[in-house]
Amino acid sequence: MNELTFFTYPSCTSCRKTKSWLKANSIDFSERHLFRETPSSKELLEILSLTTEGLDEVLATRSSTFKNLNIDVNELSLSEVVKMIVEEPKLLRRPILTDGKKLVVGYNPDALKGIASRKEPLKLSS
Repeated sequence: MNELTFFTYPSCTSCRKTKSWLKANSIDFSERHLFRETPSSKELLEILSLTTEGLDEVLATRSSTFKNLNIDVNELSLSEVVKMIVEEPKLLRRPILTDGKKLVVGYNPDALKGIASRKEPLKLSS
């Protein structure tokens, strides 16, 4: 993963805002539909290795999908959690952007500035 990979879901507001920001700033990225092109186990492990808060950073713990599981993820092994996410990608927060060295989860313009490779100077956004 050296190019910027953008895991997204089209009806997600944060995903649309992030995509607009990337385009407005002429950022090259490879877009992947989070539910149709789910990250592989290997990709998820790479993503998790880039987190500062571990699973809490990428799991959508407030989602009904997560709540309906009625489990404590802290009691699961890493491989069990990864398998669960691959099988049910709605458990991931959206969007997820990574270049293999840095990670941005959710719409965060300040963090996007740190991960983006630019063709031209960044535009200020509100």
